[in-house]
Amino acid sequence: MNQPLAERMRPKSLNEYIGQEHLVGQGAILRKVIESGHLPSFILWGPPGVGKTTLASVIAQTQDRPFHSLSAINSGVKDIRETIETAKSQRFFTKPNPVLFIDEIHRFSKSQQDSLLGAVEKGIVTLIGATTENPSFEVISALLSRCQVYILKALEYDELVSMINNAIQKDEYLKTKKIKISSYDALISISGGDGRKLYNALELVINQFDKDEVIDITDDLVKAVIQQNLSRYDKSGEQHYDLISAFIKSVRASDPNAAVYYLARMIEGGEDPLFIARRMIILASEDIGLANPNALLLANNCFQAVHHIGMPEGRIIMSQTAVYLACSPKSNASYVAINEAIDLVRKTGDLPVPLHLRNAPTKLMKNIGYGSGYQYSHNYQPGTSDMECLPEEIKGTQFYKPGNNAAEKKYEEYLKLIWKEKYQ
Repeated sequence: MNQPLAERMRPKSLNEYIGQEHLVGQGAILRKVIESGHLPSFILWGPPGVGKTTLASVIAQTQDRPFHSLSAINSGVKDIRETIETAKSQRFFTKPNPVLFIDEIHRFSKSQQDSLLGAVEKGIVTLIGATTENPSFEVISALLSRCQVYILKALEYDELVSMINNAIQKDEYLKTKKIKISSYDALISISGGDGRKLYNALELVINQFDKDEVIDITDDLVKAVIQQNLSRYDKSGEQHYDLISAFIKSVRASDPNAAVYYLARMIEGGEDPLFIARRMIILASEDIGLANPNALLLANNCFQAVHHIGMPEGRIIMSQTAVYLACSPKSNASYVAINEAIDLVRKTGDLPVPLHLRNAPTKLMKNIGYGSGYQYSHNYQPGTSDMECLPEEIKGTQFYKPGNNAAEKKYEEYLKLIWKEKYQ
């Protein structure tokens, strides 16, 4: 079969739809809306593979509405406008408004979301957006105020079992096979409540057998097959983990060419650009740190710019940032310092804060020594004193060890001037 199992088993009516009983079960709020014939614009918010796209398609079919689908990964303002013009030509007095379904609407920039407003306000289209992110943060307020938000849940165990049984009994290809399910547990565990992953895993296991073989699906079989075919089972896994790892390690290795290559791989693979931008912010602090403090500023600005502008133009900003980070001097001194400090805190617990550093808002506190002996740094040369600030039990401990780069060499000289033996 050329079509994947998940596509072949896509429901065409509400009666075939599995899951989300709180929304589309008998008497549920969204089902009532659908059956009324009226349809406001709304956003479906929930994890991947729980039926957001399917539900939008089923609703359009149930109400006999033209259905237009765009993906925020590869659609721009031009695509939106062209689709809206098509929708205008489909409006008739006797027909309900076309449905415009936007998958991953959280990836649309502000300008892209703005381009939807007029059509939604005028009733040219009924918008159904799908998102895995909280729409309160990712959808502009003007659009959000015109939409209901319905929250979808991860599919439950019994629902996933029903999906497996339906596929075995009703799919034109699978029902010709001799399939026995000895245990559902591994399939359902691997799916993580994601119906698409469940079908991908089931199909992958079944395809290991010849045409006339009896297929006994056990937990051990499922685990063995999925482990051997992980990239085929979940392509996003390879992109999400291996590629981001290669990207980070290339930047850390000061290789701008490899960094841009892996960035391109992720962009072409449909990775969320904001995920990449977030990783660059972390990298700028973890691997570059005080060797070039501007790296963190640029990475943070990159995230903001990509969030506002969106794709495909955001790729240029990410490329500039990736190259800058790769070409920056590297230091993990701050990263090491906080890890060592946390490790010591866990070992030593809540050590008492030295009295001279404690706040003394009352007379009693002053009388028992709170704040006594505190040295105000600006009264000393060169702008600080050598007052010990760590608890008595760990005084003299050095967490921050300046990296071997020009910027931190200056910090090291300054710290030696103040602390002498601690930084000799």
